[in-house]
Amino acid sequence: MLVLLTMKNKVYDYVVLVEQDEDGIYVAKAPDIPGCYTQGKTVEQAMERIREAIQVCVESGGEEIVPMRFVGLQHVLMGQKMASPS
Repeated sequence: MLVLLTMKNKVYDYVVLVEQDEDGIYVAKAPDIPGCYTQGKTVEQAMERIREAIQVCVESGGEEIVPMRFVGLQHVLMGQKMASPS
């Protein structure tokens, strides 16, 4: 998901990763901003909260945080290699 924020007359486009934990809570993270994450009971609530968290992180930091360009996501399956059938 992408989040557009307008601050200091600039528009910032941040990638947000949303995952669901084992308790069903949605966790939203802004990978471009270390330590910037939040959670919510719904995806909508998590997205609303991550917008607020990004704004706080960006405004409280001393240097400008410029987001990297989003390229894509890949899913990697890890585990024991399955034996091939005989």
